[in-house]
Amino acid sequence: MAAGGIRARKGRRAWVRRAVTGLVVLAVLPFVLTFLYILPFMHPVSTLMLKDLVTFQGYDRQWVTLEEVAPPLLHSIVMSEDGQFCSHYGVDLRELGAVIDDAMAGEATRGASTITMQTVKNLFLWHRPLGTVRKVIELPLAVFFDLVVPKHRIMEIYINIAELGPNIYGAEAAARHHFGKSAKNLSRREAALLTAALPNPILRNPAKPSAGMRRIANIIERRAQRAGDYVKCLK
Repeated sequence: MAAGGIRARKGRRAWVRRAVTGLVVLAVLPFVLTFLYILPFMHPVSTLMLKDLVTFQGYDRQWVTLEEVAPPLLHSIVMSEDGQFCSHYGVDLRELGAVIDDAMAGEATRGASTITMQTVKNLFLWHRPLGTVRKVIELPLAVFFDLVVPKHRIMEIYINIAELGPNIYGAEAAARHHFGKSAKNLSRREAALLTAALPNPILRNPAKPSAGMRRIANIIERRAQRAGDYVKCLK
């Protein structure tokens, strides 16, 4: 074989080795970072925040502890996004089963993402495209994350990396941006409006809610007042 051909084969093999090594590193990284993120002084960023940095847009995020967030906001998020947060193991099997049944029956499916699933997605995964592929990776990651990280810390990470406006992340930055106050001083209504924005924070503005958004906030506010044992792991 000519020297040029040998070099080409070696070059291809080297490229394959580098690609495999890169994939292994990407696969292992979330598990390594999970143990680091248990530490209270670690302030992780989301993949969307990294995208904002890479594209030179920048972002606003001010880290706060759960104790620095108004309880109505925590209650609103749990009762709206994941009522079984304190009792499941990262994945709500009952909700997931219902979604699968709906899909098998050809019916429209609803979301079944728990707060833990949303947290691992925000920390480690992409948002679009290939949502189905991402969900397959997201499920075992959520179970592992929930096994390793205490519920209190999962919620603390979530409320500091959730997108709540264009380049706005976390409860504190969102409260200051939309209402001109700290997250600790949010009213029940303001907490409900912030929570109502979570599914689509780019189009939904808590400071200028549409009629539909106000109706959603009304429901969230009523549910939050009945949080009770649903938020026992956050006390």
